[in-house]
Amino acid sequence: MFKHVVALLLLMCVAVDAQAFMKDGCGAGECRDCHSLSQKEAGDLLKAGVDKVLSVDFAEIPGLWVVEAEKQGRRFPLYVDFSKSYVVAGNVIRISDGQNLTSMREAELNKVDVTRIPLQDALILGNSAAKIRVIVFTDPECPYCKRLHTELKEVVRQDPDIVFFIKLFPLKMHPNAYGISKSIVCAHSLEMLESSFAGQPVPPATCDTKAVDETLALGPQLGITSTPTLVLPDGLVLPGYKKADVLLKLLKDRFATP
Repeated sequence: MFKHVVALLLLMCVAVDAQAFMKDGCGAGECRDCHSLSQKEAGDLLKAGVDKVLSVDFAEIPGLWVVEAEKQGRRFPLYVDFSKSYVVAGNVIRISDGQNLTSMREAELNKVDVTRIPLQDALILGNSAAKIRVIVFTDPECPYCKRLHTELKEVVRQDPDIVFFIKLFPLKMHPNAYGISKSIVCAHSLEMLESSFAGQPVPPATCDTKAVDETLALGPQLGITSTPTLVLPDGLVLPGYKKADVLLKLLKDRFATP
C-alpha cells in the first residue's frame, strides 16, 4: 500500500510539472510534436531493470510515456516522464471509474493461448453451445471462489450466450481442497462443487484422475497462481473476484457481436 501511495504522489508531481513544462515548451501544439522517446532510447534508460523494451507510447497521464517492457519472460508497463529523469512503476488508477490502468495493460501484455487449457475435465456452468466461453480456475475451499461462483450463475442467468468452464485448481493453503477437487472431477459434478462451497462434506474420489495435477502444473506456466482466476476467450487473464454486472459489461464490450 505504501508503495502505491508513493507512486501516486510521484505521478501527481510529474503530471503537474509536465503540464507547466508543456505550457512553456509546447504551446498549443500536440505533445508528440515536441517530445519523443524512441524504443532504443527507452531501452538504454531502463537497461538496468528490464531485459527488453517492447513499445513506447504517450501515456493517458499527461507528461508521461508508457513503456511496455519485459523481464524474465513477464511483460509489464513502466512510466517515464518527459524529462527522461524519472521512471514510475506501480498502479495507475483512473479516478473517473476506478479502473487500474496498470493491471489491465499488464494483463493485455500477458495473454495466454487458451488452446493450451484442456476442457475435458472442466465443469460447465451455462449453455455449452454459448458463443462467449470463459475458463475459470477455482478452489473448492476458497471463500472468494464461492462468492464469484454466485456471480457467475447470475451472469449466465442474464445472458445465455455466456458459458463458464470451471477448472479445479486447489491451493496448498487449503489442505482438503486437493482431495475434494479430485472427487469433483471424478464425478464431473457441478452440484458437488457447490456443496463444497456450502461447507457440506464431499465423498472420496471414485477414480484415480490426473486432471487436477495437470491443471496444477499448467497454471503457473500460464501465470496463474491464485484463485479465482478467469481466462477470457482472447486469452486475457483476470485474477480475483468480480461482480456479475462488471463481468457482463466486460464480456459484452469485448466479445458481443454488434
